[in-house]
Amino acid sequence: MKVQESMEDYLETIYVLEKQTGYVRSIDIATALGFSKPSISNAMKKLKSSGYIEMEERGSIKLTEKGKELAMGTYARHCVISEVLMFFGVPQETALEDACRIEHVISPETFACMKEFLKTKHKK
Repeated sequence: MKVQESMEDYLETIYVLEKQTGYVRSIDIATALGFSKPSISNAMKKLKSSGYIEMEERGSIKLTEKGKELAMGTYARHCVISEVLMFFGVPQETALEDACRIEHVISPETFACMKEFLKTKHKK
């Protein structure tokens, strides 16, 4: 199943929030992304039916292994891309916004080159 960009964004947000607080609810995702609670509810239903998340009775949302793997990959791309853009002089806010769009379409080859660039940059 091809995952839509928006679903990757939801999974990445759940991953980041879980790392920060250890507990994620729909309202936390709505607040972080600036979306309405009904939009988040619809997205969570889709993610659950696709096997990316589990929803517990008290409203907490947990990534499944499948969801965590996808979220971690998206988050890693976001971090690397934004760091490379900032190295090139792009202001942080712009780099983070651009990385959020680029992370969904970047080829594995280009991403590998960016990671290698960062490794060599940090050796200097």
